[in-house]
Amino acid sequence: MTYSKPARTTTRRIRIRRIRVAGLLVVIAAIASLSYQLLASSSSPAASAIEALPSTVWPAHGQAAFVQAGQSQVQAGPNQHTAAIASLAKVMTAYLVLRDHPLALGQDGPTITLTDADVADTDRRRGQDESVVSIAAGEQLTERQALQALLLPSANNIAAVLARWDAGSADRFVARMNATARSLGMTHTRYTDPSGYDDATVSTAADQVRIVDRAMRLPVFASIVATPSATLPVAGTVHNTNTLLGHNGFVGVKTGSDDAAGGCFAFRAIRWIDGKRTTITGVVLGQSGHDQIAAGLAAADAMVDRIAGHRAVKAP
Repeated sequence: MTYSKPARTTTRRIRIRRIRVAGLLVVIAAIASLSYQLLASSSSPAASAIEALPSTVWPAHGQAAFVQAGQSQVQAGPNQHTAAIASLAKVMTAYLVLRDHPLALGQDGPTITLTDADVADTDRRRGQDESVVSIAAGEQLTERQALQALLLPSANNIAAVLARWDAGSADRFVARMNATARSLGMTHTRYTDPSGYDDATVSTAADQVRIVDRAMRLPVFASIVATPSATLPVAGTVHNTNTLLGHNGFVGVKTGSDDAAGGCFAFRAIRWIDGKRTTITGVVLGQSGHDQIAAGLAAADAMVDRIAGHRAVKAP
């Protein structure tokens, strides 16, 4: 009899432990069920369709990559390797300027006064057959106008102007370009100048898709690259080098070309696929041809056609 009370206490403790274990098992089962559901949902039809892309989607030469709206995975073609990207570097330059000095649609932003040093730099670049726009000492460009000069006629001299205006020096700006590339997971990218004229500025098509997609989220950037032309104070009317603009659903983004990079084109196209509005953001690098810009444009145009055709066939 003297041991009856401790026995009841022991029994009560055993019951409590059993209840706790049972509760823990219920929680574990719920977590396992949720994990299974999340894993199953990650294997979406869109991801399966991406994996089923035939090799014929990609350009025969160079490298390419794209991402479709609503998907987080960049689909990269074969032959991804670090290569010169020419003026596609200006996408990062514009992105950083707009990140540091945001503009709303319709805003022109602060003015940038050009100097004798800027004119001398422009003359030097013109002598090297770089892409430049004419400027004058004392000329004032709004931030929007400077971005138009950067992105439409692809002015290397304005890339240098914007870099100094934003960061105080080209070197500091380039450091910011590389830091931003790392933050976006662009692990195969290295910027050495804000214009892309330097052949040591290298990346891959897959990496460049990341910054192009990020820049196109900025309404001002998207509106500028969708503009056929713009008027600057001294240079007058300048034209967008993207001659696909407004055709076959293309709404941007940026051309690039030189002997080291070949023809390059960062693009966004909107197509109706199986009755759905579909946005395709992509990049082609290293396209060969007598007219390198035309080669990059043609490769992207054909690639979007093939992606759209494949998606339409695969649609349920």
